Amino acid sequence: MRCLPCGEVGLLVELDDLQQVLALHAALEQDPPTGVTDLVPAARTLLLLLDPARTDVVTLADQVRSTTVRPGAAPEAGEVEIPVVYDGEDLAEVAELTSLSTQEVVAAHTGQEWTVAFCGFAPGFGYLVGEDRRLHVPRRSTPRKRVPAGAVGLAGEFGGVYPRESPGGWQLIGRTDATLWDVDRDPPALLTPGVRVRFVEARS
Repeated sequence: MRCLPCGEVGLLVELDDLQQVLALHAALEQDPPTGVTDLVPAARTLLLLLDPARTDVVTLADQVRSTTVRPGAAPEAGEVEIPVVYDGEDLAEVAELTSLSTQEVVAAHTGQEWTVAFCGFAPGFGYLVGEDRRLHVPRRSTPRKRVPAGAVGLAGEFGGVYPRESPGGWQLIGRTDATLWDVDRDPPALLTPGVRVRFVEARS
């Protein structure tokens, strides 16, 4: 663990891997140090934003280093079910990469619980981690210039859903009509860190 000041109101904690990030995030969500106003997880880091009137970076770093974490823990933020039509352009390629049939890919995607590890790339885009390593596939060698909103994809150890049309290099296995980002909703993002996600197969 390495703690670095980040601007005037931030502490960036560098960790070895995503599991350590999730465990520390869960511990600090459950028992936040005095003066912390927000926690922002990423793949290898956790950013703590602080109120300088209530704490400082040095004090906060000492508190983080002394935090007891529980391996495998993740923040609890509720559950979401997302219906998916599995007709993605890369479904057959994913089947080939994983040595599964297309229906077995669908079964693996729907047959496990996913958890939002962190958000980024675009508003409402959650990076989901699952339990089934068979679906770990590389990104496309050539990214697409346009990926439609609602496209469901896989890349490396992560799953995700594109909240809006954008460029992208993930392997697309399906699509959903779920609204991932809505500024009139509180919170706007359907998927926030810690949310558990279950994908269900829907008819086209």
